[in-house]
Amino acid sequence: MRTKFLIVLRKEIRETLRDRRALGLLVIFVLMYPLLVGFVLQKQIERATRPEREGVEIAVIGGKQAPTLMNQLKQRNINITELEAMDEPAINALLRKQTVTAVLRLSPEFRASYHAMRPARVELWFDSASDSVRKLDEVDFVLRDYGRQIAGARLLAHGVSPANLNPVLVQKYDTGTSASRSANTISTMLGIFFIPAFMFCMSTAVDSTAGERERRSLEVLLAQPARPSDLIVGKWMAAALLSIVGITVELAIAHGILKWLPLEEIGLSWRLAWSDLMLVCLASATLSMFAAALEIALAINARTFKEAQTLVSITMIVPIVPVIVVPMMNISTAGWMYMVPVLSNQTLLRELAKGQSIGLLPFAQTFFSSLLLAMLCVWYTERRMKSERYMMTV
Repeated sequence: MRTKFLIVLRKEIRETLRDRRALGLLVIFVLMYPLLVGFVLQKQIERATRPEREGVEIAVIGGKQAPTLMNQLKQRNINITELEAMDEPAINALLRKQTVTAVLRLSPEFRASYHAMRPARVELWFDSASDSVRKLDEVDFVLRDYGRQIAGARLLAHGVSPANLNPVLVQKYDTGTSASRSANTISTMLGIFFIPAFMFCMSTAVDSTAGERERRSLEVLLAQPARPSDLIVGKWMAAALLSIVGITVELAIAHGILKWLPLEEIGLSWRLAWSDLMLVCLASATLSMFAAALEIALAINARTFKEAQTLVSITMIVPIVPVIVVPMMNISTAGWMYMVPVLSNQTLLRELAKGQSIGLLPFAQTFFSSLLLAMLCVWYTERRMKSERYMMTV
């Protein structure tokens, strides 16, 4: 004789597969987040490599007074457009057009001040709200290097070593790997991959509880020779199964996109192995089970499908909070993080992406913390369905 909860599971899966709207939303959520992360990172790569491909466009006023400076700018792939004298409103109007990154204006007294060994004034005009302001670092670097060269030459002319300008020599050694920088940079994006676990099962969880209660088909199920626990477990496993499949496919697509992107262009890398990804998917299976159990426990208290949908949608904000807040606080990885659903999955994936060996304990904590909460939600739902007072409430 077949286990009764398997019969319920088969029935719920069959009804879900018939719902094309629910399947369409499932496909959209599976593709949306990996493609969104890939699109954001691709745009960062394009912005980082654009100065190398296209160069930096600047306008120069009075550039003939400093031919050495102009040559150094050109050597850094900075394209110069010579302009006649302009007043401040004209410079502002030119920057608003965003045809140039900055305007470099040398004062009329630049040459006289330079030969008199007085500070020669150079004005750098730019728009900090422009998208091209990131390219300004190239121009700023050339100006600072030009100033150091002039200072060194003048000191030598007076018999003083230019080394006196740098009494302390600081050498920096970065021991961080590109993999660790990648995990820290996109840690919030990693958390986004697990939030859809609550979306994949929402339609099935709500329809199989509040929807059936509204249609009065839930009473018919309870009149059958099956325990309430069989009904709850069957509905729970059906919703959880959809979420598990969705999360697994989503993580696989995201992993493929991150492997394909040239992250090295922005100093990042993605070295997560497929074997590690399989372990993450296994540990995240209980997150899907918790999401389904929580939504069923909430939806079963609603009298209508719309009421349950609103209630479940509001509670979906809760798992988003730790995923966004904790990375912003720059908190070091701690053991308690593996006990918080969604945050534990995010932390697990981030640490593995760094190329670190974390052992089996974090996997176990991530797996069983969500499983324990899922069982508590199932226990609550079972007690709720056993209540005659609940079933008689319309």
